[in-house]
Amino acid sequence: MASVKTLLITGVSSGFGRALAHEALAAGHRVVGTVRSEQAKHEFEAVAPDSAFGRVLDVTDFGAIDGVVAGVEAHVGPVDVLVNNAGYGHEGVMEESSLAEMRRQFDVNVFGAVAMMKAVLPYMRERRRGHILNITSMGGFITMPGITYYCGSKFALEGISGALGKEVKPFGIAITAVAPGSFRTDWAGRSMSRTPRSIPDYDAVFDPVRSAREEKNGKQLGDPVKAARAMLAAIAADQPPAHLLLGSDALSLVRAKLSDLSDEIAAWEAVTRSTDG
Repeated sequence: MASVKTLLITGVSSGFGRALAHEALAAGHRVVGTVRSEQAKHEFEAVAPDSAFGRVLDVTDFGAIDGVVAGVEAHVGPVDVLVNNAGYGHEGVMEESSLAEMRRQFDVNVFGAVAMMKAVLPYMRERRRGHILNITSMGGFITMPGITYYCGSKFALEGISGALGKEVKPFGIAITAVAPGSFRTDWAGRSMSRTPRSIPDYDAVFDPVRSAREEKNGKQLGDPVKAARAMLAAIAADQPPAHLLLGSDALSLVRAKLSDLSDEIAAWEAVTRSTDG
């Protein structure tokens, strides 16, 4: 078996976090999982009493994060892998969605992830080793109407992951942005925050997207357990990828986006070059 690692995973009560925690434990790793309640903490620790450690933490409680990570380092062991999984989807047309909803989306999906990274990096840097996985989305590459704030938050996390990877590579620390497509998680169900509709002009562009998402919910192609195994493969790799797409839908959609972008760049190349002095 590959070397035993200690993984710190945010949001292990559902979705990818739950699947990854269970697969990692089954593979013999130790997992510290953040949850939102004492009951969830006990339920998680009961999965594997000797190797599952729960911590009650809201990733938007920025003042608490450093203490939680310090406690893990002191009482569980060095964090080898941080997995920023905690997050949620906001559905809403931008013009209809408040700035407060955008702040909440970015607080969880971006600021919470960055705060976690800032907390573990001093330890990883001192040890000259470590791996951080940021769960982004194919929505961090492609865009769809009706999830504007969500796509914005995932584009931000993709950019932060890429730049940070270059900053910490000299210290033996790897950063992997994991971008799933559509999976059978709670993302499009109970976990999604939805802004009420108010402007009929957007019905034609938005309603078909919402209907397709609701129709597909629970029947998505992606299997979270297989996603977890793919992430464990990346964690075990000698040269982890900077970007890892999960799901054939993500693959085809991102490839189409890159192809369209290449075509547009070529079409406007003369204008682009015309600005040189």
